[in-house]
Amino acid sequence: MTPNKSKYLFSGVLSAVIWGFFAIPLRNLKSYPSEQILYYRIFTSLVVIWLAIFLFRRKELHKDIGYFKLCSSKEKRTIWLQVVGATILLVLNWYTFIYAINNVSIKSGAFAYMVCPLITAFGGFVILKEHLYKIQIIALLLATSSILMLATGSLIEVAWSVVIAALYAFYLIIQRKMQGLDKLNVLAVQITIAVFLMLPFYLYHHTALPAEPGFWLNVLLIAVLFTVLPLFLSLFALVGIPSSTLGIIIYINPIIAFTVAILYFNEKIDPHQLMAYLLLLFAVFLFNWNMIKDMLTFKRKH
Repeated sequence: MTPNKSKYLFSGVLSAVIWGFFAIPLRNLKSYPSEQILYYRIFTSLVVIWLAIFLFRRKELHKDIGYFKLCSSKEKRTIWLQVVGATILLVLNWYTFIYAINNVSIKSGAFAYMVCPLITAFGGFVILKEHLYKIQIIALLLATSSILMLATGSLIEVAWSVVIAALYAFYLIIQRKMQGLDKLNVLAVQITIAVFLMLPFYLYHHTALPAEPGFWLNVLLIAVLFTVLPLFLSLFALVGIPSSTLGIIIYINPIIAFTVAILYFNEKIDPHQLMAYLLLLFAVFLFNWNMIKDMLTFKRKH
């Protein structure tokens, strides 16, 4: 791999590594209601992402505005429906993830992002009519078996994991259908819409602003280090490496999250759960086998 490609690969790996430690600042806010964390994550992310766009990505913003103006009325309506639909899914995903990490278990959040790409692939197969190889269909059946195995142990954990994963998976499917627009600009618009969606709930449940500096430090960390920065890094990675390679790299996130849950937060894992997680890991490996094989072949040739 050339040094030129290495920086893109490093960016992709770094984004996945950062997301793997997301549970730490969330757990620091465990004493606060999940919806309060969500409100301030969205509000702070709004300021951070638009600041980043105006400072570093004005060219891409002007290009997208020009593209949207040239679209027909029907195309504009489709784009808005996709953006609003994706926003609702993203907000629900953020809320369920925050709630699960602080009220269910960190493992449930990690498991969600292990199974999410498989649900995305299944959704792409059913909704977008994307092709799946036989080995990938077998992998999806194995993944389903691992979910059922876990469900016999802790139905609540698995239910939360599947809901989190499904919300994010369908968000990604909508994102995949949106072509011609810069992904970061789309995210900025989605966060803006999310603010307007959340504002009535925030005002209805409004209490005094949290006074503890620790709350604002962790919210700022979540907005900058665990929302905008890894998204920047993953978008930068896609400039130089295929999305399929990034898809493999993303699995670093749940592996680190599981490690953090067990070693840092002392969450217990019984043999039954371990067997189910290993089966899922094998399913993930099997699902991506053709891609892994192509990557290894490419490296041997170069």
